[in-house]
Amino acid sequence: MNPTEVSSGFEPVAALCGGIPALSATLYHEIRFSVGDPAALVTLQRSSGEAHRVLLIRDIELDRARATARANAFHAPSDFAPRDGLSGNRETATAQAAAECLRRHGVRSVRIDRSTPSVFWHALVEAGLDVTCDLDTSVARRRAKDAQEIAWLAQCQSDTEAAVRLACELIARSQARADGTLLHAQEPLTSERVRSAIDAFLLARGYQNPESIVAGGPMASDCHAHGHGVLRTGEPVIIDIFPRQRHTLYHGDCTRTVVHGTVSAEVARMHAAVVAAKRSALTAIRAGVTGEQVHAATTREMNAAGFRMGLPAPSESWDDARMTHGTGHGIGLEVHEPPLLAAKGPALVVGDVVTVEPGLYHPRMGGIRIEDMVVVTEDGFENLGSLPEGLDWK
Repeated sequence: MNPTEVSSGFEPVAALCGGIPALSATLYHEIRFSVGDPAALVTLQRSSGEAHRVLLIRDIELDRARATARANAFHAPSDFAPRDGLSGNRETATAQAAAECLRRHGVRSVRIDRSTPSVFWHALVEAGLDVTCDLDTSVARRRAKDAQEIAWLAQCQSDTEAAVRLACELIARSQARADGTLLHAQEPLTSERVRSAIDAFLLARGYQNPESIVAGGPMASDCHAHGHGVLRTGEPVIIDIFPRQRHTLYHGDCTRTVVHGTVSAEVARMHAAVVAAKRSALTAIRAGVTGEQVHAATTREMNAAGFRMGLPAPSESWDDARMTHGTGHGIGLEVHEPPLLAAKGPALVVGDVVTVEPGLYHPRMGGIRIEDMVVVTEDGFENLGSLPEGLDWK
């Protein structure tokens, strides 16, 4: 088709997703092609019901896109320049071209994805199109992972678990000074040194690694504290690693807790409750069960073990161990994405990939957290990991 012509045979309602694929998880998910310049995916509906996907992308990327991107037609923005021409700003020009593409195809109404930048909305309105925001479709499409995505996530989790094992064994096999400070290669072992070992391990395997959590002792009572300074014998150390694979852009996410030396009775009690809560949450998982119901299973187990849920009220003193967060979250192109395993969490669907990560946190002793990644199936789940859950990693 000559893009300067108005095409017939399409319905007057279409969908648009725009942005930078390297930054927009939703757009990348749709086209499975990463590029650092603005792009737009126009989804037209034929009168037969068949979807026709037009990808607008920078001219120098067209050949690469045609080879691998998921679309039916490929155009540079200049193919759909409006009468007054395109802006010199690439993002604005892409938005203008998307609007003109839709207009030439006889579209009058556009559903725009919730993640699409507002400049696209502006260009569509300027072109006289009726625009609505589609809040749900892309979320649902990203939640139900396909076979390729699950394979990518499984590989990410395997590599992430290998990094967690490395960190836990490094701590467990170190030496302890008389004052309790851990030593490795005759130097104090710190959160920073362990984190550097994790970074080097994952870099060699093709991952971008945000700052991992290596939090020991009381600082780990904040579930998202990244940790700093020397590590000590007898104190639990939370290792939480969530890297992104550079090629596929999917994430791993795994947490384990390690204790060098003797485990105190209270830490052992906390650990036993976390293990039991994770088991109960996993038992509850299957398609149709809500994230709220999974979290309720965790809550029942924690309460039965004598632990409370949630942050203390401002008037309360925090002097006992609590679970201060939800049971888990969806994962994929983003490390935190729908669905939540928490209050108001929605019904799970086949293909959801979620973490299950109960934890307990004590203001003086620190924290215990254990996290797995699982795929939701019709009648249960598939665990993508295999690491042991214990505190002793020697």
